[in-house]
Amino acid sequence: MCLVALAWKCHPRWRLLMAGNRDEFHARPAAPLQHWPEPQADVIAGRDLRSGGSWMGVNLHGHAAVVTNVRTPSAQADGPSRGELIAGYLADPRNASHYANALAARAPAFAPFNLLVADADTCCYLGNHPPAARILTPGIHSMSNGAPDTPWPKTRRLANAVEGWVASSGTTLDPIWSALGDEHQPADAELPATGMPLELERRLAPAFIRGQDYGTRASTVIAIDYDGRGFIHERRFGPHGRFTGETRLEIPLAGE
Repeated sequence: MCLVALAWKCHPRWRLLMAGNRDEFHARPAAPLQHWPEPQADVIAGRDLRSGGSWMGVNLHGHAAVVTNVRTPSAQADGPSRGELIAGYLADPRNASHYANALAARAPAFAPFNLLVADADTCCYLGNHPPAARILTPGIHSMSNGAPDTPWPKTRRLANAVEGWVASSGTTLDPIWSALGDEHQPADAELPATGMPLELERRLAPAFIRGQDYGTRASTVIAIDYDGRGFIHERRFGPHGRFTGETRLEIPLAGE
């Protein structure tokens, strides 16, 4: 996942609204959004078929998680798959705080990441480059390949769209889908300085990236209400942003 914004406990209906784009090489195999088989039958997410993890998902207890990489050329790129962080939380009976606390000790083994895990009560951030952890306060938050709430142009634009949706007590998700499909190209002066060549920074700057080899593979919206019911909706794309399909799955109240 390379871009996400969320409204946490600030909407009259939804305790969590999370919207994000997964940017990846198109050749990397992935399964669409689905219920996972045993022994991870509580998990609802897309699946990376190379390493077995995921980038964003929910479970039948109303928990949600999303991970992004941290863009830094000097850091290690090996270690366990970051997708394991999502699968691990969503299949784990522990709550968000306990999972984040337990993960902190082995976080340095992974390539640089930003992780958000949420349950009914708490939304936790954990990162490993640099090491950082915090509890998110109610409100609007955003995250890409830098520190949480860093105002990169695309994170700012997506967060503004989510904030406007909340302010209008949004019911239709059309403004959120439009923001996830935003191809606005910022001026060079607005681009982050992450150590990447300028041409690459330009290519990665829009919220929605079109490309032959690399680009936005999936846009996902998660909505969970204060009882734990909700849905996860995924739209998928191929080379040059070609729409390839979508899936929406409901999150029932635990025990239903």
